Amino acid sequence: MATVHFSGSVTSRSLQSFDGLRPSTVRISSVRPCNVAVNQRSFRELTVKAANVVAPKYTSINPLADRVLVKIKTVEEKTTGGIFLPTTVQTKPQGGEVVAVGEGKTIGNNKVDISVQSGTQVVYSKYAGTELEFNGSKHLLLKEDDLVGILETDDVKDLKPLNDRVLIKVAEAEVETAGGLLLTEATKEKPSIGTVIAAGPGLLDGEGNRKPLSVAPGNTVLYSKYAGNDFKGIDGSEYIALRASDVMAVLS
Repeated sequence: MATVHFSGSVTSRSLQSFDGLRPSTVRISSVRPCNVAVNQRSFRELTVKAANVVAPKYTSINPLADRVLVKIKTVEEKTTGGIFLPTTVQTKPQGGEVVAVGEGKTIGNNKVDISVQSGTQVVYSKYAGTELEFNGSKHLLLKEDDLVGILETDDVKDLKPLNDRVLIKVAEAEVETAGGLLLTEATKEKPSIGTVIAAGPGLLDGEGNRKPLSVAPGNTVLYSKYAGNDFKGIDGSEYIALRASDVMAVLS
């Protein structure tokens, strides 16, 4: 065990005089004993999750069944104004390019092919799939059902939803209360109302046929507040893509 002895003074002359806090000198004569035993086992293990690295000797990945392999879009490292962003504030990518697809799946007596092809730009659920480091790039291996939609242009408003997903343009947040009190950005309530811009073809039933969704483009809907993927369009408008089951009501 170690014993520490020290003496000296600590002067807080640089502190400003606040009520109840004045510059003072604290005398420390000695401290004994200071016996500290550090047991490395007492520290909890810190585990950092990294992508699974595929060895260079493997030159291709062939997804099975209804899985797809997506090359992840590179994370933005700086703003449009040229300001570099630290890792903590970089937006986690939610899209990429399909590079390989499985053979599909069988539902009942019907064989159902995957609805996307290699080269298609897609958006996927935030926390879906298994991340892989392959050929020097990050990829994601996930199920087709985890794909949110096909992005045909650079603007999210043109997203083509897949399966049971819907794309909603979020209503603008109220800027003042009913009594006329202006709200700051921090106090504005996150809206959970919006207009359906596009809807997917629906889920497959037990025979492999599409079941139409209960909402359609043009509907004003109330949706679950914490569901789906949030996006911002080129014009600054807010959008959200979510499952039709997260839509709670149609407003009229």
